[in-house]
Amino acid sequence: MRAVKYDDYLLKDKLPVFWCGGCGNGNVLGSLLRAFARLRLERNKTVVVTGIGCWGKADDYINTNAFHGTHGRALAFATGIKLANPELKVIALMGDGDGATIGGNHLIHAARRNVDITAIVVNNFNYGMTGGQYSGTTPEDSITSTSGYGHIEEGFDLCRLAAAAGAPFVARGTVYGITQLDRLVEDALCKKGFSFVEVIAPCPTHFGRLNGMKTASHMLKWIGENSITIKQAQKMSEDEKRGKFVTGKFVDVEKEDYSTRYKRLQRLAKEAAEGGRL
Repeated sequence: MRAVKYDDYLLKDKLPVFWCGGCGNGNVLGSLLRAFARLRLERNKTVVVTGIGCWGKADDYINTNAFHGTHGRALAFATGIKLANPELKVIALMGDGDGATIGGNHLIHAARRNVDITAIVVNNFNYGMTGGQYSGTTPEDSITSTSGYGHIEEGFDLCRLAAAAGAPFVARGTVYGITQLDRLVEDALCKKGFSFVEVIAPCPTHFGRLNGMKTASHMLKWIGENSITIKQAQKMSEDEKRGKFVTGKFVDVEKEDYSTRYKRLQRLAKEAAEGGRL
């Protein structure tokens, strides 16, 4: 059997990528395609769903079925695709604006329903494509194009949000820790049910430059210096953890997914109809 390589899933004729120099989206794309290759996903049975935003352009480079939808609605479209054909492997790729600020309600309910989708949210900490405005995940006190004197709101913790909504798999990685990210993405793709991976990848063009990191390498160093594991976090006080990125797997439990439950309900309804009990 021929070895499967990550570039079997890459549309090479679409290169170079759209993203700015130093953007972490390319790192995340690499992790995703390497996971596809290791799992030998069938391209005609895999659907990548995206919305609007910088990370939403990822489907331009992926050699599988793809659906590019409207802003904030990637999970809504992904849910429809999965329920229409439960045999498909469905992956929703979203940014923080697309997946949490505009589409936060879809995130909550996809997790609550436990739809068998892998959601990968690349957290840029701002709306990178439209000028660097703050989003629902922008850290408090950060400078953005719409918070020139410091952001006064506290940003969402997306992993806590997904876990509280009932997602059976929740993890966070960074574009600095690629080995860990590769493993988390692969684990998420293998999970039956709603799997959620947040990737810390601040926008170098807007967020980084406005917050004292003039180059992408400076920003990567900052991510690395401020990333801690779950075990490390457990030994730290809340003050010590403030501003740190806790990485790893927060939730990994078994839970019956929506399609399985729905099929059972359909079978019960059919049996009731055939038996004259309706």
